Amino acid sequence: MSEATKESFTKGNALDGGSEDETVVAVEGGLVVNASGYRDQLKRQYGLLGLSGIALTVDNAWIALGSSISVSILNGGPPGLIFGLIVAVFYYSFIGLGLAEFASSVPTAGGVYHWATIAGGPKWGRILGFFTGWINFYGWMFDLAALVQITANISVNMYVVYHQDTYTYEPWQVYIAYLLVLWIATAVVIFANRIVPHTQNLGMFFVIVGGIVTIIVIAAMPRQHADNHFVWNSFDENNLTGWPGGIAFMLGVLNGAFTVGTPDAITHMAEELPYPKKDLPKAIGLQIGLGFLYAFCFAIALCYAITDLSALTAGGINTYPLANIYAQATANKDGSQNFGATFGLLFIIWCSSFLCCIGTVLTNSRIYWALARDNAVPLSGLFGKVNESLSCPVPAALFVAVVATGLGAIPLGSSVAFLNLTGSFIILSTVSYAIPFMANVLTGRRHFPKGPFNLGRWGTPVNLLAVAFITLFNTFFCFPYAYPTDVETMNYNTVILVGIVAVTGLWWAVHAVRHYPGPKVMTLYIHDDDHDDSKVGIGMRIGRGLGERSVVIHGDTMAGSTQIQDQEKKE
Repeated sequence: MSEATKESFTKGNALDGGSEDETVVAVEGGLVVNASGYRDQLKRQYGLLGLSGIALTVDNAWIALGSSISVSILNGGPPGLIFGLIVAVFYYSFIGLGLAEFASSVPTAGGVYHWATIAGGPKWGRILGFFTGWINFYGWMFDLAALVQITANISVNMYVVYHQDTYTYEPWQVYIAYLLVLWIATAVVIFANRIVPHTQNLGMFFVIVGGIVTIIVIAAMPRQHADNHFVWNSFDENNLTGWPGGIAFMLGVLNGAFTVGTPDAITHMAEELPYPKKDLPKAIGLQIGLGFLYAFCFAIALCYAITDLSALTAGGINTYPLANIYAQATANKDGSQNFGATFGLLFIIWCSSFLCCIGTVLTNSRIYWALARDNAVPLSGLFGKVNESLSCPVPAALFVAVVATGLGAIPLGSSVAFLNLTGSFIILSTVSYAIPFMANVLTGRRHFPKGPFNLGRWGTPVNLLAVAFITLFNTFFCFPYAYPTDVETMNYNTVILVGIVAVTGLWWAVHAVRHYPGPKVMTLYIHDDDHDDSKVGIGMRIGRGLGERSVVIHGDTMAGSTQIQDQEKKE
């Protein structure tokens, strides 16, 4: 064994969970290999504060709740909104625990793509990871489109505040704003990577401080508040979906799910953190916990500020009813609109939403780049490239922006497009979580080394409950939004899910069967099923250009000893 290889295990490796350097799996010939099996190409510039900033900004919980209120306002009014949020946070807590455990064990930019590969073991890992990666990527693409749509709607409504007498709403106007927001955010990600951590810290400021200011304003300013019955007990009278109460409520949980539905966002930043194993679980917990606290308080203040519910439902699902709530809450004593207060509240949300778009473009570009460097996408050689001077996978970022440009055009032809964007994000992303959770249970949870955050004996029940909740709610999220339904109001989430799985399956047959070797984490963490359960076997190719040397590690986790053998074999 070479001295360089010995150095790698002094620094830390994937087995010991308590390594001094969490970013190093091995060092051979001066090349440092991270948990993904690659050398670092991105700067590890995010500490826990910066990571938390991205987590809270991308989640944007209270803003997401208010901005997507059209998703659930017909499903029982304020009670449906508030209690739907509570239910969503409850079942997303199990999802967050499972993802935090994975991230603490194997922190890679691939996230659930790599974890599904590892969980599937030597037999199923390659195909499970391939499908999971693509499903997760397209889920995040729908989320990006929904977030940019929200920001574009806010932009238009900020203009409308001072031009209500002359303005006529047209969908194309929102799409123009959509394009400006999307491509400016993409330009920031590509050309201003150094300031991106600061934009996310600023986003955290708007989420936390802006949230406090907004809650105080909409709680204190209204001349008249809604009564307790309207806020807490008016579900039946405000269920305008045509569905029975129970089904209508379950459908309305989609708003709460969209509010907290980004727990894997920061896991794709793992290769830009100096302490990913410790910081990722903390940031996931902070994102869900603090996000719920703000969203819950905001939801209550918002519901008490509503004086005319019909004004929120008249504009359609693709519009922005939160602007009407702000106008009602900040009205002057004579009933006239307080333009400055309404504009100011919208400006707080616009700033946070725009910064959220930057963080989401960042996340999506990292997901696609992680797929490309493993030859899982068309033109992988192009999209797997990183401009190291910009610290950005530029082709992947541009591809994300182009796809989002197309998705943003959907509301031009569909009155329920926003529901399809949000619903598809939740369904696709949670399916991509369920695959590694279930595979991990079925393979006895034996392929993942223990990280600083480990669920231990609770791991299996937590994973199973997460899968059960995902299955239950995704089934309801595929129901038509109203009953009876027609072509115009039909829910197309099922069609989108099946379509993406079918396209991925076709790409698997055409390309992956022969040309997709699987990610390098397969050789890092997957061991043969006939090995003793007390052993963790890792075979790792150190990398091209360093000779045909492979290091195979057998770690006895029971005794705490490590045996390392150098073997000569062709790559």
